[in-house]
Amino acid sequence: MLERATAAGVTRIITIGTSLESSRRAVELAEKYPNIFAVIGVHPTYVEESQEDVIDPLRELAKSPRVVAIGETGLDYHRLPSLELAKERKAQVFAKALQTTTEDQIEADIHDGAYKSKQASLFEQQLELAVEMGLNVVIHQRDAWEDTLALMQPYGGKLRGVFHCFGGTLEQAKEVIDLDHLVSFTGIVTFKNGAAVRDVAAQLPLWKFMVETDCPYLAPVPFRGKRCEPAHTRIVAETIAAARGIALDEIAEATSATAEAFFRFKRA
Repeated sequence: MLERATAAGVTRIITIGTSLESSRRAVELAEKYPNIFAVIGVHPTYVEESQEDVIDPLRELAKSPRVVAIGETGLDYHRLPSLELAKERKAQVFAKALQTTTEDQIEADIHDGAYKSKQASLFEQQLELAVEMGLNVVIHQRDAWEDTLALMQPYGGKLRGVFHCFGGTLEQAKEVIDLDHLVSFTGIVTFKNGAAVRDVAAQLPLWKFMVETDCPYLAPVPFRGKRCEPAHTRIVAETIAAARGIALDEIAEATSATAEAFFRFKRA
């Protein structure tokens, strides 16, 4: 995999943690291979299963000079407890589904509120850790746009974030950039149904975005449906270059410089 990345012109790779265990593995890989760097954090959807104290272990991991950011961290409301409950009810006999009560909805709302509160707390703790360690953050945001920006607002000027796997509108991208944050594009820009995201990538200032894999997901065409890997970032860059009508070298130079400034690889 590393050989394929090198052959594709990918000289530096960031492996990202989504839990304490995967963050530890990310640091181990980064300390083993000179062209791999680590980002460590606990993903919002792991909030229910993560141990009570994740910040102290993350702080210890962040002391490694191979760690270049905190993340993925953020908010994800895509699978709230109430939505999971609704799916269960759809599977029930219709007559039983008619017995849904107000109490059920109230209980679901309480569960949703508790889940969102836990995510917000975990997010804020990781933002605080990033400030403490002098690191930037890789942001995961899904169906929680306003709340994510609201929680990041007090940290303006203290850290920067990159909204990874960006799939929002041009207006949302500009909102992020106006707050001095960045966005990052994946293989979605190569998809037939990714035209809107491709258009956003074609219109943003050249120095305000990066390219990524979201490995193992979202492999670009012609590898769609297969496991994504670092070499595929070249295809993402080529697609954006074509959409902007510029040379691949321009995209490569700009996104590399942006990544250099954001992750500060020389810390390692």
